[in-house]
Amino acid sequence: MPMTSKAKMKFAVFLMADSNYHIAGWRHPDAYVDAGSNVQRWIEFAKILERGKLDMLFVADVIGVPGTKDLDSLSYQPTIDKFEPFTLLAALSSVTKHIGLVATSATAYNEPYFVARVLASLDHLTGGRAGWNLVTGGSYEDAQNFSVGEHAAHGDRYERAEEFVDVVRGLWGSFDAAAFPRDKTTGRYLDPEKLHVLGHKGRFFSVKGPLSVSRPPQGHPVIVQAGTSEPARKLSARVADVVFTAQSAIEDAKAFYADVKGRMQQYGRHPDDLKVMPGVAMYVGRSQQEAEEKFEHLNTLIPIEVSVSRLSRMLGGVDLSGYALDEPMPDIGSNSARVSTPLNYVRLAKRDNLTLRQVATRSGAAKDHWTLIGTPKTVADQLEQWFVEKAADGFNLLPPHVPGGLNEFVDLVVPELQRRGLFRTEYEGAMLRQNLGVPYPQ
Repeated sequence: MPMTSKAKMKFAVFLMADSNYHIAGWRHPDAYVDAGSNVQRWIEFAKILERGKLDMLFVADVIGVPGTKDLDSLSYQPTIDKFEPFTLLAALSSVTKHIGLVATSATAYNEPYFVARVLASLDHLTGGRAGWNLVTGGSYEDAQNFSVGEHAAHGDRYERAEEFVDVVRGLWGSFDAAAFPRDKTTGRYLDPEKLHVLGHKGRFFSVKGPLSVSRPPQGHPVIVQAGTSEPARKLSARVADVVFTAQSAIEDAKAFYADVKGRMQQYGRHPDDLKVMPGVAMYVGRSQQEAEEKFEHLNTLIPIEVSVSRLSRMLGGVDLSGYALDEPMPDIGSNSARVSTPLNYVRLAKRDNLTLRQVATRSGAAKDHWTLIGTPKTVADQLEQWFVEKAADGFNLLPPHVPGGLNEFVDLVVPELQRRGLFRTEYEGAMLRQNLGVPYPQ
């Protein structure tokens, strides 16, 4: 099936229960506080995104509850109560028509047959709008919930992920598109010549197949990969349709963009087959002052102890108690297996000459992602610069609170981008691959 998408910006929206990206976003006067268990909130979110013609609703997920070692800090955070994401997306499939429905599933604590079946089913339920955010699993606490003694090392998790995704893609190819004639006259339901048994035996998995779901409408549901480490870049270049990445400066973003796309030829892929979408947290106001006041107000709602605790987790469990909050952030070594995130924080602190307190506050507001504060015009100016200068094909939006952050982007920024010819006014097709402009697998 040919691609119909033009060179326009692509937009995903990161959603996760009530906090969304700002750790105190749920405390905004207009923010919902029950989205962790109220599907009606999610229906509203999805309809806002469709009204704005956005590409994907992305449900981020951590399987368990990170941070249980510090219950006081945990008590301020709303991400404890959250839906299992694919169950939620199945519910949203019947009340949406165009928006892509994407969720996280970690390879460290899953089996490929199960993931392949869930995603193929969701692709059928949505008519070809499903996507999988492929992560290895970054929460070490999850090991204690899956009968595993310790969280696997970074390199081992990526080796497992490489084999995992190959098995999943192989299972999605269990049947040709016309494998099921369902002919009542002959009594033949399946054409056996169009069935393919995978027969995989590898280091981590032994999976015979075939899958118990017919070929997904998209061939393969869209694969999203999140990460900037060396193994993540390799995996993205080989199999991903979309990359979510944390980049806080345009030069770093351009280097990442060129590096990942430059690797694709060795896998027989064209650079346009992959969309690079950095995360961006946005605070939009009618004036610059209003936008800055929105940002500062939410930041005042984060207890500093909570900010420091979260930063400690992002750095891989580094003990920050011995460092002065109002001195420049030290070049802290990390025990983390999540190689890229700690380095991003150290780079951010050096570049902007930030104190430990300031870095902790930034982490609470947007982790290590790009933060945009301004009017619709100035926000659009900066998005356009990243897009035109090949730092991004689009963006993963990190709304600070919902639904207000969603409505501000759709009502204020989207019209400005459409006026400039940078964003669609109508969806290109019925399937997510069509709208993203990424090819269908043969």
